[in-house]
Amino acid sequence: MTREAVPGESSAVDRRRILGRTRSVTVVGASANPARPSYFVAAYLLSSTRYEVHFVNPRLDTLLGRPVHPSLEDVPGGIDLVSVFRRHDDLPSVAEEAIEAGARTLWLQLGLRHEPAAARAREAGLDVVMDRCVKIEHARFAGGLHLAGFDTGVISSRRQSAP
Repeated sequence: MTREAVPGESSAVDRRRILGRTRSVTVVGASANPARPSYFVAAYLLSSTRYEVHFVNPRLDTLLGRPVHPSLEDVPGGIDLVSVFRRHDDLPSVAEEAIEAGARTLWLQLGLRHEPAAARAREAGLDVVMDRCVKIEHARFAGGLHLAGFDTGVISSRRQSAP
């Protein structure tokens, strides 16, 4: 079963290109709760990627030993990829913040789609990815993700025999 192409949706080639050129990832909506997807993604980005990682959450001061900024405008240096873990209704304002901050990519995590916010970001020149996990996509392109969604530790094109 294959997913049908949705107009404006990023292809695997687009996502690989975006991740390959990305130098920094800013996680908006980062959580200190280890059960939350944003925490898991934050831990992965810090431990398994070459990206400079920043966090945005006005309710936190630190996360995983790193400072947390109250907004995108408070993140030092240039903003590259903005990975969003926020409620659907917050997405238009996050897209505007990303545009104002000079981001290159607006990346809405699994379960997040907002066509008007995406159209606004594209109109401002940003690449947009919706309903995809930056951790899953990075691991997939880095060769560490099994089809079932976990890291097997083996990179091979050869089919393994059953035990």
